[in-house]
Amino acid sequence: MPPPRLLVRLIVPLAAVLALTTLFYVLAISLTASRARQEARQAALGTARQQARLLDSELAKYRLLPIVLSEYGDLRDALTGGVNAGAARRLDRKLAPLAARTGAAVIYAIDVNGTTVSASNAATSSSFVGHVYRFRPYFRMAMRDGAAEYFALGNVSGRPGLFMSRRIDGARGPLGVVVVKVEFDAVARAWANDPGDTLLVDRRGIVLAATDPRELLRSLRPLSVADRAAIRASGQFGDRALQPTLFRPGADPARLTVTTPLDVHGWRLMLTVPIARALRDAAGLARLAAATFGLLLLLGAALLTWRTTRAARAAAVREQLQAAVAERTAELRAEMERRGEADRRFRAAREELAQANRLGSLGSITAGLAHEINQPVATIRTLAENAQHHLAAGRIDRVGASLTNAVALTERIGSITQEMRRFARRGSGRIEPVALDEVLDGTQLLIGDRLRASGATIDWPARGQPAVVAGRVRLEQVLVNLLNNAMDAVAGRDDPRIALLVEERGTWVELIVADNGSGIDPALGEEVFSPFVTGKPDGLGLGLGIARDIMAQFDGTLRVVPSPLGGAAFMARVKRA
Repeated sequence: MPPPRLLVRLIVPLAAVLALTTLFYVLAISLTASRARQEARQAALGTARQQARLLDSELAKYRLLPIVLSEYGDLRDALTGGVNAGAARRLDRKLAPLAARTGAAVIYAIDVNGTTVSASNAATSSSFVGHVYRFRPYFRMAMRDGAAEYFALGNVSGRPGLFMSRRIDGARGPLGVVVVKVEFDAVARAWANDPGDTLLVDRRGIVLAATDPRELLRSLRPLSVADRAAIRASGQFGDRALQPTLFRPGADPARLTVTTPLDVHGWRLMLTVPIARALRDAAGLARLAAATFGLLLLLGAALLTWRTTRAARAAAVREQLQAAVAERTAELRAEMERRGEADRRFRAAREELAQANRLGSLGSITAGLAHEINQPVATIRTLAENAQHHLAAGRIDRVGASLTNAVALTERIGSITQEMRRFARRGSGRIEPVALDEVLDGTQLLIGDRLRASGATIDWPARGQPAVVAGRVRLEQVLVNLLNNAMDAVAGRDDPRIALLVEERGTWVELIVADNGSGIDPALGEEVFSPFVTGKPDGLGLGLGIARDIMAQFDGTLRVVPSPLGGAAFMARVKRA
């Protein structure tokens, strides 16, 4: 047996190494686990905010529908004519395809007495026509406040959804309410593609939508007696028991929960994601670091313990331990490099997506203006090369001429980029005297490349046009819209022609955009300015309506007139300054 003193020399260093390694492991696992949770939280917050933006954008789209529908003439006729009126049936036939195209669950109109006179589901067995909804909160709130949003179960379908209502007013008072019901099944399916479980909850903690159907219309926390009584009295959730949810935020340490608010008051989105694997990876990294640290300590202890032994034996032991440390260190470095590379790829992919999203809105204009900028840039280079040759030859006057022309071309590039920035910015909303020549120049810059590519012959007005009372950017928007429509109309013709005419009529200035295309069906008449009426297979039918609204803001008009070229023509009438 070894003597007691030798045992002490062996046991004490080993105990110290074990204690220090254990302490290092505790600190390392705390640090790596905290970092893993933080990274998981940031990733989950990014996913939750993306899901929230998806829902907010969907709701924003549906909020436009009641506003657009309020301009339907058939809607007002149906609200005043009653359930059996012909206008109500015509409105049925318009609402059905509109609901199908937009994805709305149902669109319906309720008269001032609370009776449904028209609905997109009028031709189905679950038709709302004839049902009385005066007791529904979304009807009462819209009649009182002008508009309302109310989440509830449908009385007929029994399906939950958000009811968006808007009051329709007439000359003598309210005529009724138009309602759009939005269900969240499609959004929940989109959420399900992301990791984790997502819940949409209201201010009382009731689950309105979820990726797990079992969670629907459950409650995150016990409801008060007053809340239950109010829900029961309104019939908001029918006879649903609103039982406690299966979701327990913070109860499972292997899952992480984040919350983000939404545009709807009191609503929030909750996302819970599993982090067990991330914690296991963090523990493995901590064990690897502790093993390396322990091996380093063991190396030091071994060197101290065996200092008095033979040099050869000490060198051999040292080499073995150093090789083991190097191997463990290499494994740790390789693991950290793999993690760093994965993190860099993720960040690069995310930035690419963000960059694509930022450039998408300006892509069409920028692509057209690239040719306008490339041509003067190439000319500037040629002028600079000519100036070098003239300078070498001592022809100073020609050097000055070349540089003067280059300066003029840089001003041209500046005007192109300035016009692009002005057109891309949100307008100030001011209406003031603007030079019509500048408006025409800006319009020509914005669509000049497409005009040349289309092969159409276009007649532009001469310089020296009068000033008009308008907003420059918005008036350019009207002209760009009309000229784009004209180019679409003459596409494919043997001799495509477009004309932009300016005529002065007393205190008015008339801007006429005409083409020699196939023209407009006379049966349409003023319907071409109605929302969703379009002759393009991929169009929304909103461009002409928006252009007419802009002209109305200038106290002007936009209407169809006979075309001097034989096709279609639109006249924008604006006041002379």
